[in-house]
Formats: sequence, C-alpha cells, structure tokens
Amino acid sequence: MKALVIGYGSIGQRHTRLLEELGHQVAVFSRRSIERPLRYSHLEEALLKWQPDYVVIANRTSEHYEVLKIIFETEFRGLVLVEKPLFDKYIKVPQNHFSKIAVAYNLRFHPLLQQLKQIVESASKILTVNVYVGSYLPDWRAQIDYRKSYSASKQAGGGVLRDLSHELDYISWIFGDWQSLTAIGGKISSLDINSDDAYCLLLETKCCPLVSINMNYLDRVPRREIAVNTDDQTIHINLVQNTITINTTQRAIKLERDTTYIAEHQAMLEGNFNTLCSLKEASKTLLTIEAAEQAARLQTWIKL
Repeated sequence: MKALVIGYGSIGQRHTRLLEELGHQVAVFSRRSIERPLRYSHLEEALLKWQPDYVVIANRTSEHYEVLKIIFETEFRGLVLVEKPLFDKYIKVPQNHFSKIAVAYNLRFHPLLQQLKQIVESASKILTVNVYVGSYLPDWRAQIDYRKSYSASKQAGGGVLRDLSHELDYISWIFGDWQSLTAIGGKISSLDINSDDAYCLLLETKCCPLVSINMNYLDRVPRREIAVNTDDQTIHINLVQNTITINTTQRAIKLERDTTYIAEHQAMLEGNFNTLCSLKEASKTLLTIEAAEQAARLQTWIKL
C-alpha cells in the first residue's frame, strides 16, 4: 500500500517509520527540507503524483482543516487518518468521498483501557471516575525548544485541553457522553507559552454521576492514571507503568511505546473500524473542549 504522511514533526516521523516497518511505501509532504527519498513540498502534487491509498494528516492542528479541504478537492477516495485533535475548534466537516476517515486517538487501543471498557460495560453501577494526566512540557521533545513547539501556541492549536484530549476522548468512549460540565483552568504557570497549561473538569456522564479530569503541562514526573469506583470494585490504572489494580490485586503488562499506534494503523488498513474514533466522536470532543473553556470563562455549569 502507498501512504502519504502530511507533516514531518515528531508524530509525522513516528507514523512514517511505523508504516515503513509494516511494509508500506511512504511519501512525506513537508515544506521543510528533510532527508527523505520521497518528499513533496506541494500537497496537490503529492496527492496527484504519488496517488496514495492512505493519507495520514500529522501537521499542526490549526492546519488540519485546510489540508482536509485540499484532499477533498482532489476527490481522494482512499483512507484518511487525522492526528488528534481533529481541528483546533469545532468546524463541520464537509461531505467527502473517502472510503474511511478516522481520528488518531490511539489510546483506545491500549489493552488496559480496553479491559476497563469491558469492566464498565458489565458493571451494575459506576459511582466515580477520577483521571489525572500531567507531564512537564519542556521535557516533551528533546530536540525542540518547547517555546517553539505548537503546544506552546494557542494559535497553533496547542494547550492541554487539545494536546491531552485523549482523556476527553476515552472518557466519552468508556463512560458515555457528558450531560453537564464545569471547569477551571488556563495559563497558570511561569512556562513561556500562551496556551493553557492546566485544567480541571468536572462532568456528569450517561453512566457516571461524578467524573473529574485533571490535566497539565507541569508534572516533572509524568503521570497518567484512572481510578474508577463501581458498586463492588475499585479499579486503578497507571498508563505510565502499565498496571491495573482491581481492589487489592495488581497486574502489570508489557507494552512497547509503538504498540497502540501500530494497532491503530492496522485497524485502518484492515477495515476494522469499531475501535477507531469517528468524525462524529472527534467533533464531540472539540465541543467538550469549547464547553470547558466557556465554563471556566463564565464560572458556570454547561448543560447539553
């Protein structure tokens, strides 16, 4: 299969490497001069000359919509995977002729989150959910000054609500859409950025009356954890250490860093779309982000 990766930052390089390791031919669209045998500097040329079967959009979030428009206009009919979040703000996606389009919330392919989803689906009652995710932005990309990354720029689509929207996606995927929401957050640290660096959200979802989500760019020691109380179980998942504790019994799994990305690509390329994040679901996540921003600004609850 012929793939085209749009954007060659850290995530674009990862997608390129993994697709090649899976045995596919990969071309890259990048306006920067990069050492790649198949590199295009104009997107229309890349689409028309390379004629890919699979397109991965991995450039800046703020540029996703314009890139999608160009792909629409070339009447591309293959597979499209858009890096998360779908856009930097909610925009209705035009009709298209793609065979499939999905959004790259690869944590859905994490075995421990899939196990949690099964537990929740069989539980009689979910009482509380507490989510915490945090890591120190200057440590994210070793070769890049954090102040020059898109994460540091609100205009480029950065900020924790968008960068760490995995948590918003898997909460709705596992616990259902939210019914009411409030939030507090914004830019609170001394990091040299203009994007939001910390947010706390409180939600009521279809199957849980109390969901709290804490996310930040500030933790020197990275954390990614979920704690769930049901009528008869307490489940704690640590996505950094890859452990799950049910009541007092803990189990650890071995998981390579690329595993969830590989599973996501395989699902796209093999037509197994059930776990993948749809456009509708990704659009709901954008609406959740905007609702959180509104709630924080107005210091109020937002209800659907």
